[in-house]
Amino acid sequence: MPRAGRPAVTRPGEAVVFDVQRFSIHDGPGIRTVVFFKGCSLSCVWCQNPEAMRAAPEIAYSEARCLEGCAECLDACPEDAILSQRPSRVDFARCTACGRCAQVCPTGALRCVGRSLTAPELLEELLRDRTFFETSGGGVTFSGGEPVLHAAFLQELLPLVRSEGLHAAIETGGAYAFALLEPLLPHLDLVLFDVKLARAERHARFTGRDDVEILDNLGRLVRAGVCVEVRMPVVPGFNTDEENVAATARRVAGLGLGRVTLLPYNHLWEAKLPTLGTQRRPLGVRPPDDAFYRRLQADFARHGLDARI
Repeated sequence: MPRAGRPAVTRPGEAVVFDVQRFSIHDGPGIRTVVFFKGCSLSCVWCQNPEAMRAAPEIAYSEARCLEGCAECLDACPEDAILSQRPSRVDFARCTACGRCAQVCPTGALRCVGRSLTAPELLEELLRDRTFFETSGGGVTFSGGEPVLHAAFLQELLPLVRSEGLHAAIETGGAYAFALLEPLLPHLDLVLFDVKLARAERHARFTGRDDVEILDNLGRLVRAGVCVEVRMPVVPGFNTDEENVAATARRVAGLGLGRVTLLPYNHLWEAKLPTLGTQRRPLGVRPPDDAFYRRLQADFARHGLDARI
């Protein structure tokens, strides 16, 4: 993982992308294609995309897909990082993510998470969806991980995206020097900005760093007149208590904003953990029902903030 707030390191002119998700309707207006970059400046314990934490490509292994008796990957690995016994098929400490095992795996039990793309290559992929953007008022959203850590790459890509007439948005956690984000702003139509916890010490405990720089960056965006949508990822038991709701509402309203978007909790990220070389552990938090979200919206409303889902 890159150090907090530092740009992700890749070869010049390239960025590491782990997914290009089409037909999204929750990441900006209209039908959108979402690009997920690897590398993040936070380490949230509830991260929905644990495969985004590391900036470099990595190998993921799914035991359920692995064929008993198959040894294609053992023969292909130059680092002796493939184990002969399951369920721990990959020695992640030895693996260099060269991808040779994934290339020969007949079932996709082994796959490489992350591929390096140049700006023209990624633009070509995005333009395949132009018809959907034009008919729905949609566009492209850059996400992650933290896309702003790929600021140099985006400085090349975003003008190309805008020259094609595409709406461009970015999803960000705000944990980086503002100098990384500022050159991107003339090429962005929308910034989707996440706020997670309103107390600095709890923010540091559960995300890996405090929120001082994050709040400063949000304030600078609002004061600059940037189109910003503030969002709060809902994590029951972590940021849905009365104290956090009240503090979050005060902060958002204090910036002259009257609305926050609530991002519903999705526990399916936990199923990804066993496939990755990570020490992260499941939280065991179950998705709340609709009544929970209605109560949460009412809590925000009592503090003068419109909370939408």
